[in-house]
Amino acid sequence: MTEENSGGTELLIHNEEELKEPKDYVVILLNDDYTTRDFVVEILQIIFHKNSADANRIMLNVHYKGRGTVGIYTWDIANTKAHQVHTMAKEYDFPLRCILEEA
Repeated sequence: MTEENSGGTELLIHNEEELKEPKDYVVILLNDDYTTRDFVVEILQIIFHKNSADANRIMLNVHYKGRGTVGIYTWDIANTKAHQVHTMAKEYDFPLRCILEEA
């Protein structure tokens, strides 16, 4: 921002804003009685780029504990991935849901 003083010269005013890191969100898959284990593994590999071992470990957490942590992302990425999960699950007629929790 600039202002002119009475002498005809410009004064530069520097406003310092404190930048904050964006908040992180945990993406969590929730268990249900209909979505197959294979489909959960497929979701984890396709959308979240998990390798087979990690995908199977997360899927077992979802199955036995009722929920499984998939990853931690900024809001935009976490929200996009949740939307992709819900879209893909709907395409295949599965009720698979995921939620976002602030990290």
